[in-house]
Amino acid sequence: MYPTIGKRLLDLAISLPILILTLPLLAVVAVLVRLDSQGPILFLQERLGRNGSVFRAFKFRTMTDRPRVPDKEIYGRDAEVTRVGYWLRRFKIDELPQLFNVISGEMSIVGPRPALPRQIEEYDEHSRRRLLVRPGLTGLAQVHGNTYLSWPERWAWDVEYVDRLSFSLDVTILLRTIGVVLRGEERFLERLSKSNGV
Repeated sequence: MYPTIGKRLLDLAISLPILILTLPLLAVVAVLVRLDSQGPILFLQERLGRNGSVFRAFKFRTMTDRPRVPDKEIYGRDAEVTRVGYWLRRFKIDELPQLFNVISGEMSIVGPRPALPRQIEEYDEHSRRRLLVRPGLTGLAQVHGNTYLSWPERWAWDVEYVDRLSFSLDVTILLRTIGVVLRGEERFLERLSKSNGV
C-alpha cells in the first residue's frame, strides 16, 4: 500500500506546502541567478524516470555559460560554478524547482536521483532495478556520500532503497538529508556493505 498510494500522498503532503512557503525564496534566487551570470535562470535536462521513461527535470542554473568538461564531477568552488551557484549547490536550493516534477508525478521526494538517459547503457541487471521507482529529490546514496561515491556505489545504494522501500525508511532519509544540507555530503560518506543500516 505505501509504495503506491501512501508514497504519492506523502509526496504531495510535503511538496505542496514547501513549494508555497518557498515561493518568495524562489523568486529571490531567480533574480540572483540572473544578476550573477549570463544564461537562463533554470537548467532543464532530460532525465530517466520510473521504468526508464524520460522527463525534463528542473533546476536553478549553477554553472557558467562557458563550455564545460563533459562528465566532470563538480565539487565546491569549481571554476565552472558561479558565485551564486556555489551557495545554491551547497544548500541544495538549486533542486527546489524539482518540486514541480514531484507534484506532476515524474519524481518523488525520496528515491534514486534521476540519471541521465545515456547512463542506462552502463547499468547491469542489478543496477537497472533502481528504475523500478520514481526518482527522488534525495535518497540513500545522497545521505551516504553522494558525489563522493562512485557511480556503481550510488547505484548500489539506490537498489538497496528499492529493496527496503517503506514509510519509515523515507522518514529516516528525510531526517538525514537535513544533516547533509547543514553539514555537507563529505561528513556522511559511507560505503555500502551487507552489514550497513541506514
